[in-house]
Amino acid sequence: MDNIFVKWEERYAVGIHIIDEQHKQLINLTNSLYMACRQGKTFAREQFEKALRATVDYVAFHFSTEEQIMTRVNYPEYPAHKREHEGFVKKILEDRKNFEDGKDFIPNGFTHFLHDWILSHIAVSDRTFVAYIQRLKRKEL
Repeated sequence: MDNIFVKWEERYAVGIHIIDEQHKQLINLTNSLYMACRQGKTFAREQFEKALRATVDYVAFHFSTEEQIMTRVNYPEYPAHKREHEGFVKKILEDRKNFEDGKDFIPNGFTHFLHDWILSHIAVSDRTFVAYIQRLKRKEL
């Protein structure tokens, strides 16, 4: 039985150390959620609840870091990028509430959503942001 849902690969790196380290942590949290889904029902619920709480908290911390960098460099796409973050946070908060309230919630489906969203956000939005920073650096040289 494989305990890794997604493995960090260098191709996910955006080239900003703090952001890459935080992305690695988000992948670790996704793997924790995945592993919790694979446990017995009672244990899974308890472990999933802890991992879900940690994920929600860490996502807010990570987005704050990204947004602070964006405002420092006057990133022109900041409003759109922030809206992506806000939409994601809204979705995971709704999902967490549904989980806590015992409403329709499929932990494994949430884990897949998290995986897909993180990797696509890194591949598109974060890479666009980093490309902007690299252009700024080239202009300064």
